Amino acid sequence: MTSLVRLRALSFGAACLVLASLGSPAHAADPAITLVAPQSEVAFTIKQMGVPVNGRFKRFGVQTNFNPKSPQTSQVTLRFELASATVSADADPELGKPDWFATAKFPQATFASTGIKALGSGKFEVAGKLSIKGTSRDVVVPMQLVQAGGVSTVTGGLPIKRLDFKVGEGDWADTSFVANDVQVKFKLVLQGVPAQ
Repeated sequence: MTSLVRLRALSFGAACLVLASLGSPAHAADPAITLVAPQSEVAFTIKQMGVPVNGRFKRFGVQTNFNPKSPQTSQVTLRFELASATVSADADPELGKPDWFATAKFPQATFASTGIKALGSGKFEVAGKLSIKGTSRDVVVPMQLVQAGGVSTVTGGLPIKRLDFKVGEGDWADTSFVANDVQVKFKLVLQGVPAQ
C-alpha cells in the first residue's frame, strides 16, 4: 500500500470520531421512533497535508424518545460501528489498526445525551458524552429539526479533535501531516417523532 493510500485511510480514521457524536442500521428505545436508514447519513471531513478527505459510516444506530415539545425529558443515544467507516476499498483496512480505532478492542463509538435544549424555530442543542477508543469527552451538538410528510429530518454537525480520543497515535500524532481537526456532518431521517 502506498504511503498516500495509507495516509488517506488513517486521516479518514480521525474523521470517523464522531459522533461516534451516533448490527442493523438502526433501532430505537421508543419503538414508535425509527430511523429511515437509506435516507440518513453521517459524513466527515479531515485534511491531510491541507487537502480535504471525505468519508462516512455505513452502519450506525439510534435509540431515542425525542419529543420536540418536551426536549428536557428526551434522550438520544447514537452508536457507530467503527469497522463500517469507509473512504476507499484499499484504505479502509488501515482504520481498524491499534494506532487508529483498534476495532478488535473498541468495536463501537457512542454518543449519549445528557441534556437537550430548545432554541426555537426547530433548533436544538444536544449536550452529551462522546466515547471513542475508551476515552469520553463532553460535547455539544447543534441540530435543526424539519418535519414534513410524516417524517422528521434532523441535520447538524460539530468539530472534534482526533487526538482528544487517542485516534492516530505514534507517528500519526503529527498534525502537520494529518490534521487534528475533524468536521462531522449528519442527517438523520426519523419516523414517529411527535410534531413540534
